[in-house]
Amino acid sequence: NRITKKDVEAARARAAQQPAPAVPAPTPTALAPTAEVTRIPHTRLRRAIASRLQASKQNAPHFYLTRELDLGPLLALRAEVNAAAERRVSVNDLLVKAAGLALQRVPEANVSWSDDEMLQYAGSDVAVAVASERGLVTPVIRGVEQLGITALAAAISDLAARAGEGRLQQRELEGGSLTVSNLGMFGIDDFAAILNPPQSTILAIGTAKPRPWVDESGQLSVATTCRITASFDHRAIDGALGAQYLQALATLIAHPIQLLI
Repeated sequence: NRITKKDVEAARARAAQQPAPAVPAPTPTALAPTAEVTRIPHTRLRRAIASRLQASKQNAPHFYLTRELDLGPLLALRAEVNAAAERRVSVNDLLVKAAGLALQRVPEANVSWSDDEMLQYAGSDVAVAVASERGLVTPVIRGVEQLGITALAAAISDLAARAGEGRLQQRELEGGSLTVSNLGMFGIDDFAAILNPPQSTILAIGTAKPRPWVDESGQLSVATTCRITASFDHRAIDGALGAQYLQALATLIAHPIQLLI
């Protein structure tokens, strides 16, 4: 039950007598040059975005909660508002308003984390993710809870336009405790977003479309719903608190007249 020196030498001799395996000739495709590569230098904005998001993912322990919400009442309210208002209001405008009011109902979630202390805010300063040709920016709407819905729509439209033109001021990109990121217009059902530091919450809003829906009475129907996934910084917000915030948001969307009061 032992391998001796003689055994090893005999095995080596047998291996040397065996022909080497054939190596297939390289195909013409393997020898062809690679496709042309275009090198695009990073802009200062792209470098800043990459640095902030990398730091966020590395430093902030993310956790995620998802709710599917019936948008029927919200869509009905929007139709009434747009029938009477001079400025049209989008679904996203109403969702930003709801996000801000929900922070007022759950003030413990209206916070951001720092190494030395928790910062809790009195007002609802909500950032809105805007995709421009220059890159993703998140201008902040101050005092969302105090703005009328048409004033809020005008503020969001103005910031989005100036973001596309590169005319935002640095102070307009700072602060806030929550960001709203909406990819519904691209047909995305749901997604999870990376936190916008030092904020503690970001809402990822998917597309609104007809889906099977069981109401509170247990009746099955077809409703226009969307899925909202909230990413939270677990250092500042625990699971139960995050769930309370999403419940407050869901209540406002289910009874959207409260957005106008």
